[in-house]
Amino acid sequence: MYKRILLKLSGESLMGNQGYGIDANRLQSYAQQIKQLADHGVQIGIVIGGGNIFRGLSGAQKGYDRVKGDQMGMLATIINSLALSSALETIGQKVRVMTSVRMEPIGEFYNKQKALRLFEKGNVVIIAGGTGNPYFTTDTASALRAIEIEAEIMFKGTRVDGIYTADPEKDPTAQKFDSITYDEILSKGLKIMDLTAITMCKENKMPIYVFDMDTEGNLMKVIQGEPIGTLVKP
Repeated sequence: MYKRILLKLSGESLMGNQGYGIDANRLQSYAQQIKQLADHGVQIGIVIGGGNIFRGLSGAQKGYDRVKGDQMGMLATIINSLALSSALETIGQKVRVMTSVRMEPIGEFYNKQKALRLFEKGNVVIIAGGTGNPYFTTDTASALRAIEIEAEIMFKGTRVDGIYTADPEKDPTAQKFDSITYDEILSKGLKIMDLTAITMCKENKMPIYVFDMDTEGNLMKVIQGEPIGTLVKP
């Protein structure tokens, strides 16, 4: 069992089957799984994407200014973070939202030392707003925060059960990896995370475990070591 982890959640997964926004049942499922982990003493930092609401890059392709588009994406991650924090509070889990841009009283400005103190007091800490800068994805933000909070591993919860040779949702012949190195990801051109995030994790020897978060109970299974996803190792 790990002492401290960083959990990266997909904004798209929060949509459930709606196609947009936040599905209440999916949100509740995430909250229950996270609380179950916290009840076992695991310290949990969380970064959530915002793709269920707005993506800066896709917005730029439709005519939005890239910087403003990315700022809109940052705000989308904060909306998702507030929703998850509310769901956690409802089931009795202590949680705090910290933001990478000043937004009191919506969230407290992110500070590593304050985050570590909150962990020690039993709080789940959701770090919203990406890196706070344009041109960086929430993948990069999750890599950065995992390294900063000295997590033992980053868990990347997605809609698929690991890393494949191709997109399994589009290519039925895609083969799954049980484990893979950062160098192999780069050499094979696999689009698991953006290059900045991969490079940061590689240089700081931060392992990543990619798994299907949308199946109830999977988060506890990966924490307990069940091989249901793909381990990315240095």
